[in-house]
Amino acid sequence: MPQIHLDEETVKRLDSLRMEDEDYDEIVTELINIYEAEELTLFHGGDEV
Repeated sequence: MPQIHLDEETVKRLDSLRMEDEDYDEIVTELINIYEAEELTLFHGGDEV
């Protein structure tokens, strides 16, 4: 798995989004899934004119 380095502000923002014992991998995966779902919604939303 690739490793990434985050600045302190980004870590603080991730910490504010974490729930209970959720680790960083879980929160990043969830954020990516949300991003992809919104991207698909925006893409398909433009098809209906």
